[in-house]
Amino acid sequence: MTGLRLYKKERLCRKTAIDALFLGRDANSVMAYPWRAVWRVNDGRGMSCAQFLISVPKKRLKHAVDRVLMRRRCREAFRLNRALLPESSSVDIAFIYVGKGLTPYRDAQRSVCRILGKISAAIEPVSHECE
Repeated sequence: MTGLRLYKKERLCRKTAIDALFLGRDANSVMAYPWRAVWRVNDGRGMSCAQFLISVPKKRLKHAVDRVLMRRRCREAFRLNRALLPESSSVDIAFIYVGKGLTPYRDAQRSVCRILGKISAAIEPVSHECE
C-alpha cells in the first residue's frame, strides 16, 4: 500500500478472525509496556496486509476520553510505523493496553515500534524458509 493513511481493509473486524486470534493455538504474544500485542499469521485471508484492532480496558482507564486518547495514540503509532512489518504478510494484531494511566505519545510509539519489530523478526524466518 502506498501513502500513510489507514485504510478500511487494515481494520480487524471479522468475528471469526478475532476469535481465531484470541482462542486459536497458533496465536503469539508480545509485550512492550504500555502495550501488549496478540498476533497470528492469517493464511486463510486473501489480502496481503496487516490487520489490527486496539483494546483499552475500562479497568485501566476509567474515563472514556482517556480510552479514546490512548486508542488514537496507538493508531497513529501503527500508521506511521507499519512499514516495519514485511510487505506481503497477512498478520492479525490485537493491541491491548496494560498501562496504569495515561502515557505520553512518545512512549506509546516506542512500544508499538518494538512490538512491530518483534513481530517482523518472528515472521521473516518463516517466509524465507518457504521460498
